[in-house]
Amino acid sequence: MNISMLSTMAADGMGERVATGGLADGLGYAELDLRARRIGALLAAGSVQRLGMVDLNSDAVPLALLGAAYAGVPFAPLNYRLPDDRLRAVVERLAPATLVVGDDSVAERIGTPAGITLLHRRDLLGAAADPGAAAVVDAPSDADAVAVLLFTSGTSGEPKAAILRHQNLVSYIVSTVEFAGAAPDEAALVGVPPYHVAGVTAVLSNLFAGRRVVRLESFDARGWIEVARREQITHAMVVPTMLARILDELDGAGLPALRSLSYGGGPMPLPVIQRALEVFPDVGFVNAYGLTETSSTVAVLGPDDHRAALASSDPRVRARLGSVGRPLPGLDVSIRGTEGEELAPGERGEIWVRGEQVSGEYVGHRATRTDGWFPTRDAGLLDDGGYLYVFGRLDDVIVRGGENLSPGEIEAAVLDHPAVADVAVFGIPDPEWGEAVAAAVVLEPGGESSADDLRRHVRARLRSTCAPAVVVFRAALPYTDTGKLLRRVVRDDVISGIQS
Repeated sequence: MNISMLSTMAADGMGERVATGGLADGLGYAELDLRARRIGALLAAGSVQRLGMVDLNSDAVPLALLGAAYAGVPFAPLNYRLPDDRLRAVVERLAPATLVVGDDSVAERIGTPAGITLLHRRDLLGAAADPGAAAVVDAPSDADAVAVLLFTSGTSGEPKAAILRHQNLVSYIVSTVEFAGAAPDEAALVGVPPYHVAGVTAVLSNLFAGRRVVRLESFDARGWIEVARREQITHAMVVPTMLARILDELDGAGLPALRSLSYGGGPMPLPVIQRALEVFPDVGFVNAYGLTETSSTVAVLGPDDHRAALASSDPRVRARLGSVGRPLPGLDVSIRGTEGEELAPGERGEIWVRGEQVSGEYVGHRATRTDGWFPTRDAGLLDDGGYLYVFGRLDDVIVRGGENLSPGEIEAAVLDHPAVADVAVFGIPDPEWGEAVAAAVVLEPGGESSADDLRRHVRARLRSTCAPAVVVFRAALPYTDTGKLLRRVVRDDVISGIQS
């Protein structure tokens, strides 16, 4: 089953409904499918083996994704924010390939790698709109074929190329989205970059639901609000830093059309989500946790869970605002110890996932076990109600005197201080304990605190070993444009400052 089947179904069942763009001038589902078929024919005629993309979010994204599927070749959107040398190295790994570019400067950035043919976005869109162009009728039916290649974006080392096969993506979409389930007036605002797994699944999930998609090239809180109002956006997805900025920029006019707001990509500070629930009492909030290797979402904290947690006086129920909810139907989630043994509810360990949507596969390497389980390298626990809590990457765990300390847990305690706007917690070398706890703290405008004050604050909420030995204050912390804290960048900067 090829992901292009989702486009075929949408074209047959909702052909006249607007698929992408403005309500008055956007493309309908039948036209979108026809144009994707033309791209498929173009790729097949040119014997293209892979279709890469270095571009901002635009209407070329669904055409490239679906066109590649119709041609039976992998789609590989690349991170245009990479430094030139790293971007060039990733492009070289794609060869032989055709690379869609939205900016003429890309050619200057990557040079002329062997086996790479550049195709400008305007030419792709022109070919798709050409009524005289041939169109692919049927896509290959191999469900095991590679649909998408997504390169990881770590702060060091060579990026891994994660493989998502057609069966992984189709399984995720058909098990989580009701076909044609969106109301005719629903519109989704997508600001996630194409190279993120959420950028891929945003195309497919809204396509299958029949929801109009409006795309933002890049995020700006004021611009986001203006587009949401102008286009009467009903559904949107943001990362935690985006939501905080939107709340800061929002005026009394609000967002009257908004019905659903999902968030993910990193831990959501409790003060931010509590404020959002108060500002938007009629909006359904959804916290989604997932990974590239799992075709996006693994667990969801739904609107009812948010409202119940906010209204509850039971600390156990209220704490679930800090969870990522319960696993999706059709997925198995388990918490495992260091030897792979399954742990009891409430015990911390590594999150393992199993299901049809789970790939756990990279070019040249498969991380899934023979029984289908994928160790995520994320630390977490399941409570006795089946709610999943995520504490960050296992690689980020601080080992102090043989005791494992969770940066996420300490960050949550620090963020509970009224003067703190943001924080990154990490381990630094310590001659006595092996590692010591360090925190880089951003204060609220006008907020006042000190290292000793924050230590006392953490000790009052957690055990004394969690109190940061080193506290530095920063004006801001670095994040990726998909909301992930660059913890190791902060750590290296702090260590460098201590050593100098």
